Amino acid sequence: MKQISLHQTHLDLGAKMVPFAGYMMPVQYAGVNQEHQTVRESVGVFDVSHMGEFLAEGPNALDLIQSLCSNDASKLEIGMAQYSCMPNETSGIVDDLIIYRVKEETYLLVVNASNIDKDWNWISERNTVGATLKNLSDDYSLLAIQGPKAVEAMSPLSSVDLAGIKYYNFVVGDFAGIEHVIISATGYTGSGGFEIYCKNTEVKQVWDAVFEAGAPYGIAPIGLAARDTLRLEMGYCLYGNDLNDHTSPIEAGLGWITKFNKTFTNSESLLAEKTNGPKRKLVAFELEDRGVPRHDYIIVNAAGKEIGIVTSGTMAPSLNKGIGMGYVISEESEFGNTIYIQIRKNQIPATVVKLPFYKSNLKN
Repeated sequence: MKQISLHQTHLDLGAKMVPFAGYMMPVQYAGVNQEHQTVRESVGVFDVSHMGEFLAEGPNALDLIQSLCSNDASKLEIGMAQYSCMPNETSGIVDDLIIYRVKEETYLLVVNASNIDKDWNWISERNTVGATLKNLSDDYSLLAIQGPKAVEAMSPLSSVDLAGIKYYNFVVGDFAGIEHVIISATGYTGSGGFEIYCKNTEVKQVWDAVFEAGAPYGIAPIGLAARDTLRLEMGYCLYGNDLNDHTSPIEAGLGWITKFNKTFTNSESLLAEKTNGPKRKLVAFELEDRGVPRHDYIIVNAAGKEIGIVTSGTMAPSLNKGIGMGYVISEESEFGNTIYIQIRKNQIPATVVKLPFYKSNLKN
């Protein structure tokens, strides 16, 4: 198992460390519900330095990205970021990722930790246009500072107008005495905030400054368990749960990042799927009775017939009810439809709902 740069710092803070995506990662500190509410109400810090970072550079970098990714990266201006995915040849997804346009011919691709090697090989093997690729994953750390008080608490640490960074935009500037860090606003929690990309040698200085500045706001370290409940309340997909090598972006509800004004991997088949409609769809649901839906629980209809499977589920701390997402046959995917989650011997009724589960007044 690899260790992130702040491994000892997390141990000193009492974190429960668990293996995750090849790394020892902090899953919780004070407890999932408490950490969840800290992010919803104030400000918390996630160390997500296990994420992968690739650099694609050169005059053909955009051509490579356009050929591999579903979204239209030609729309990106310098300082903008974009959510996208890399389809495979069999209507599945290699990975979902965020693309940053750093310079005219320089793009940063941020990929999931569990897929770093797979993604690197996938991209490298298909780099027929001669783009320059660099894997920076082992050299950089990533802190996500999330919550409605994040901007106010962290503003003294930077000359950058943090409040002025729009959602899915970023700047390269100073933060916590470190020059040339990426400060982005691509939050995964629905409670505002931003992310800091810095070198491993700089992250301890950044971490210490962040907690000093955030102390008056009740800042706290947040583990991966609360990251999961926060993202699920927003209905954000998690690779390995809601997305994988066998789920298409169309059935996953990612048609909005699948643009057919260009040719990319398997685009012809995906266009046909969009035109004809997928056989199954990823839906969000709320339980009508007490219970906690979990990954891989069976979904049935009123007649008890199996119609799908749960991909993500939890007891939502902000809503105090069981929520989840899962794939069901398209005929059962309408909003308001009643489905049933098989929890042990019981079939718990649930209603298909629109996302997000948690309604925030924040833009991100």
